[in-house]
Amino acid sequence: MIRLAQICRHPIKSIGFEELASASLTEGRALPFDREWALLHEAAKVAAPTGWQPKMNFLRGVAGPELMAIRARLEEGTRRLTLTHPAAGEITLAPDTDSAALLAWVRPLWPQDRPAPARLCHVPGQAMTDVPEPYLAVLNLASNADLGARMGRDLSVHRWRGNLWLDGLAPWAEWDLLGRSLRIGGAEVRLQERITRCKATTVNPETGVADADTLSALQTAFGHQDFGLYAVVTKSGPIACGDPVEVL
Repeated sequence: MIRLAQICRHPIKSIGFEELASASLTEGRALPFDREWALLHEAAKVAAPTGWQPKMNFLRGVAGPELMAIRARLEEGTRRLTLTHPAAGEITLAPDTDSAALLAWVRPLWPQDRPAPARLCHVPGQAMTDVPEPYLAVLNLASNADLGARMGRDLSVHRWRGNLWLDGLAPWAEWDLLGRSLRIGGAEVRLQERITRCKATTVNPETGVADADTLSALQTAFGHQDFGLYAVVTKSGPIACGDPVEVL
């Protein structure tokens, strides 16, 4: 039996991951509050975003590994966000009104030789995901465990910055589901395309240090650097950890 094992979101792109017990999915939309905000750097090729923007405009874990160790906790009603980091400590703020405090807190975690954090980006209704489509990332716990075994180490699921983690599939069986739909709780999603990974996945989300060459391990084992699938919500509804997952 396949079940939904974990739900994760990242309220500020690349800056903090959060585990959820449940969520409500909406047709044609990303996971609620996932990549709701993002931080533009000084070299961003956009001044006042009004829609989706390419990822190279933002602070990202691939350029600032220490960002990968940030954890997040969002109060949806008040839109107040608590961020914690092993070195930077904890801060609670409202991104919409406390962007200066957010930038000041993040700045020491960002490499000095990179364009500096500049301003907050928020476009209502538009998640700043890595691709223009309002996708969720669906991943397989067994594939993560198998890759870790091939590398001789445990791999945290948070290296992959996924949204929905499935349990009960055989390792890498998700590739056979491409183009199929899944019923999860009261919602349905269609698996659209594979996700090609970057060096951010080499970083340990506990320490913010690159310590596992996930990309070489994928390339050696499979001849590619793909892990997980992008999916689009095709039917709105609630989901919760432990929900059964039906392949349609």
